[in-house]
Amino acid sequence: MVLWVFGYGSLIWNPGFQYDEKLIGYIRDYNRVFDLACIDHRGTPEHPARTCTLEYNPGAVCWGAAFCVRGGPAKERAAMEYLERRECEYDHKILIDFYKEGEDLEPAVTGTIVFMSTPDKLSNKYYLGPAPLDVKARQIATAFGPCGNNRDYLFLLEKALHDIVHEDDMVIELANEVRKVLGILGSVGSKEKKMVAAALIPMTSDIPSLQLRPCQEAVAIDS
Repeated sequence: MVLWVFGYGSLIWNPGFQYDEKLIGYIRDYNRVFDLACIDHRGTPEHPARTCTLEYNPGAVCWGAAFCVRGGPAKERAAMEYLERRECEYDHKILIDFYKEGEDLEPAVTGTIVFMSTPDKLSNKYYLGPAPLDVKARQIATAFGPCGNNRDYLFLLEKALHDIVHEDDMVIELANEVRKVLGILGSVGSKEKKMVAAALIPMTSDIPSLQLRPCQEAVAIDS
């Protein structure tokens, strides 16, 4: 058995586990959205970060990287145990076909594992749902957690997609909106900056903060 995992967020530039092969390519009928709450990497229960999940969208494509783990059950199990801890805020996985650029007729890999979030606020406490661009930008500009700032996650994703020559217009638009917010913060003194930053952090969430708790045994690395 060979394990394949598709990364569309921080796994692209920081997989964090031992792998034997990496392919750049895409999956079909899904697009990337910043609708998932992160409370133990780039955010906190009180002020969740926004990170990537996937949205079903027939005809869409989502570019990223597929990682292959070979070497037997023990190595594959170690990789999956790591990913289950790291991706603990995703509530389910799917198996999907993965395609390489220029090879669009047949998938390069079938049965690729993808971590996803159920788009339902009632059944999935980590699902934030859509929000206006400026609201998402303010949240991302000000959220931070053990792994660093939420905005760094966004900017690193923007760079990673640029590096594989498959930029995402949504990611670019959101990153530029965050830069506008940071420009506002950078235009005031340090004391005023703290006050402005506090005002930019949403005081309420679509998910009650008391219901959000860091994932058990979550690893301190990007998700």
